[in-house]
Amino acid sequence: MAADKPAVLVENVRKRFGETEALRGLDLSVQPGQIVCLLGPNGAGKTTAVRIMATLLRPDSGRVEVAGLDVVRDAHRLRSLIGLTGQYAAVDEYLTGRENLDMFGRLYKLPRRATKARTAELLARFELTDAANRPVKTYSGGMRRRLDLAASLVVSPPVLFLDEPTTGLDPRSRLGMWEVVRGLTAAGTSVLLTTQYLEEADQLADDIYVIDHGQAIAHGTADQLKSQIGGERLEITMADPGDLELAADVLRGFGDGIPHVDTERRKVAVAVKSRTGLLTDVVRELDGTGAGVQDLAMRRPTLDDVFLVLTGHSAEPVAELVEVAS
Repeated sequence: MAADKPAVLVENVRKRFGETEALRGLDLSVQPGQIVCLLGPNGAGKTTAVRIMATLLRPDSGRVEVAGLDVVRDAHRLRSLIGLTGQYAAVDEYLTGRENLDMFGRLYKLPRRATKARTAELLARFELTDAANRPVKTYSGGMRRRLDLAASLVVSPPVLFLDEPTTGLDPRSRLGMWEVVRGLTAAGTSVLLTTQYLEEADQLADDIYVIDHGQAIAHGTADQLKSQIGGERLEITMADPGDLELAADVLRGFGDGIPHVDTERRKVAVAVKSRTGLLTDVVRELDGTGAGVQDLAMRRPTLDDVFLVLTGHSAEPVAELVEVAS
């Protein structure tokens, strides 16, 4: 892979399953050594995009290159240069951890001595040496995910695709997986990561693509995306959900945009320019309406705010349609 070329390049890619258009002209790129995150809810097209980049699906149109190779024309050559970890651990639970990694080495046709050495190295790297000879069915969820990631690295791929790698993990295991991913890029691997966890994108990504309905609707670093919706957010929690629209009317006079109303959490939020006395003025206006305020606060915007402003909905999971590659 040439150092001056993107590790991953996706240009105007479209994919349809029957009447459903899963990807609608997706564009993105990953530079060598970067962690790039596709952020969006299930159903946005993230998994479909990853399956195309990993040669498991053919795009209907558009161009995709990974490690300098075309994913359609050079699919066979490319598969030895990429690693893929899906949403669910693809390991054999009746084999031991060591046997799983050994099996992947043999599938990649590595020499027996090289497979043995690589297996030992990966077991140590992912803190699985003590459990190496136990059946995987005895592993915790976090251990299975680490083993699955280790299996995708048996051939030391220059490009790694991680499709929601921390789904179902407890907070401690998720933090451990983040450290592993950071370590991979420090060693030179280019990583494309999909997630519906806003904090995950904030913590890991060098670059973020916000995906919704099969398109990239925003692109930039976490700080750049947050700056698009203003420096600070004024957020009010109402005691009575019936007062939400009243509160929104009040905030229209103070905000830099249209207030967002979250009926489920009884919250109203708007981007504002902070100034002395702002909160006092807002409270005085709300008191005059007779509305009951439970909480009022100023805070920095989050990626959740970015997603709400850009899409009109939060990054909550819905079913994504993915066709099994034939």
